[in-house]
Amino acid sequence: MNSGNSYKKITDYTSFDENPFMDNAVNDIRVVKKTQIIRPKDSSEIQQIVAQGGEVTGYSAFMRFIEVDEERFAKVYLNQFASFWDLPNTAIRVFGYVINTIKPKQDIFTFDLEDCLAYTKYKTKKSVFEGLSALIECGIIARGNRHYKYFINPLVVFNGDRVAFTKMYVKKKKDKESAGVSQLDLFKEDALKFDRQDYKDIG
Repeated sequence: MNSGNSYKKITDYTSFDENPFMDNAVNDIRVVKKTQIIRPKDSSEIQQIVAQGGEVTGYSAFMRFIEVDEERFAKVYLNQFASFWDLPNTAIRVFGYVINTIKPKQDIFTFDLEDCLAYTKYKTKKSVFEGLSALIECGIIARGNRHYKYFINPLVVFNGDRVAFTKMYVKKKKDKESAGVSQLDLFKEDALKFDRQDYKDIG
């Protein structure tokens, strides 16, 4: 990482149309399965399990499995805390701005230089850009396809339930791939129709 007065320019980093951290996040986010027992509030609604002899051997209840993120609603995840060890003070301050900017259930944030200057209390934009550069270098954030657009690494920081978010990401990705295949099939079908029409015209 760059140190001292020099730092890598933000524009020297690769920009992305989609969050480059998501594929790893889908594989690495730990999911814990827990058993949730649902009983009616009114005890009279609980069905008794009665043996042939007439004695009660148990009670019925609904049971379902739910998946939860072990670290749900945490801001910064401790298993990724090593990412911060070598960060300069400028990056720590800018990161403070980032975690106060990200919205629930989103992996993207809009960077506003004036707001960041106000939060970090820096007088010059150079310190802010140095901090941004360090956060990108450490894989905590990534550039988007617009100068104001940045992605966060959900393995490091996230505001909300990461399990639900990654499931939604996988679903959207599958839907997008399916839509692409459907469009390709439609294109092939149209091309075949044109070929048949051309053949008829020739005949």
